[in-house]
Amino acid sequence: MAAAKQNNYHDEQNKQNILKMRAVLETLPPFCKTFFRGIEEYTSARTRLAYAYDIRLFFEYIHEQNALYAKMDIRDFPLSILDQLTRLDIEEYLEYMSLYQKDGRDITNDERGKSRKLAALRSFYNYFYRSEMIETNPAALVSMPKLHEKEIIRLEPNEVAILLNQVEDGTKLTKKELEYHKKTKIRDVALLTLLLGTGIRVSECVGLDLNDVNFDVCGIKIRRKGGYEAIVYFGDEVETALLDYLEERQHIIPGEGHEDALFLSLQNRRITVRSVENLVKKYSSRVTTLKKITPHKLRSTYGTALYQETGDIYLVADVLGHKDVNTTRKHYAAQADERRRRAAQYVHLRK
Repeated sequence: MAAAKQNNYHDEQNKQNILKMRAVLETLPPFCKTFFRGIEEYTSARTRLAYAYDIRLFFEYIHEQNALYAKMDIRDFPLSILDQLTRLDIEEYLEYMSLYQKDGRDITNDERGKSRKLAALRSFYNYFYRSEMIETNPAALVSMPKLHEKEIIRLEPNEVAILLNQVEDGTKLTKKELEYHKKTKIRDVALLTLLLGTGIRVSECVGLDLNDVNFDVCGIKIRRKGGYEAIVYFGDEVETALLDYLEERQHIIPGEGHEDALFLSLQNRRITVRSVENLVKKYSSRVTTLKKITPHKLRSTYGTALYQETGDIYLVADVLGHKDVNTTRKHYAAQADERRRRAAQYVHLRK
């Protein structure tokens, strides 16, 4: 009998998200299923799951705070509840989201967290309103929280060099960390060099399979957010680091179901997003104590360097996989401003 075809990383993640989604739907009113079926065609399973968690939070809040619905099981809420709730209910919910307790823990949401929750509610209400299943749309009347621009935290060129040197020699690691370092050094150098040299997301990195790397064109095939595939090209430093790692990778026997994975953990399983986050934190904390460096900050480091070298915001957007160039422009506006400031010194009116 032929062996069953092994799912790739992204298909497996999608499958897990669908299963989680089904579990969440069992805790929600039945009419919610109509909404999620309605948006399935143009959203990913991950996005729908995030919406489901946020909508459940909203109904939990109504269940706890609204006397009319406190005695009713959330699963029994009727669709008419959406018409009965008001703009004030939604505004009070967002205020409550600033700080609330769940399972004995304090949970906070900043302006971005509340913005995402309102976006989920707006989509939810809008679907039923446009389908003429409800008569009011109070979510559309609530203003989105004002988002303050966050400073781009990134590594300076000298910090990038120091970081990669630290990954190679491990001089500032603890005695226990050095024991692991002996086994993971070549992998860690390849992984961080790839992140810094291409700007790919950590989820795209851990999802890479062996056959996604093509040295003939010096490119890797990745699955972007939204599910589409793209080729990202890499330079000589990334090529050298990957070749060194692949030579070592040939002598590792991967765990069952992880044969295709490019980057393996010490347990010889596909490395996880959390593991990559931890190793970036481990090495970067030895380089800078003033910046909290995450895999996403390595992406910002690459995007900034590429923009400073080329001045081409469309190229940066394309390479980083931003669907909207305004997203890129927003992130790298500070660099554009600095270029304009320097431009003022180029033209002299009187020689």
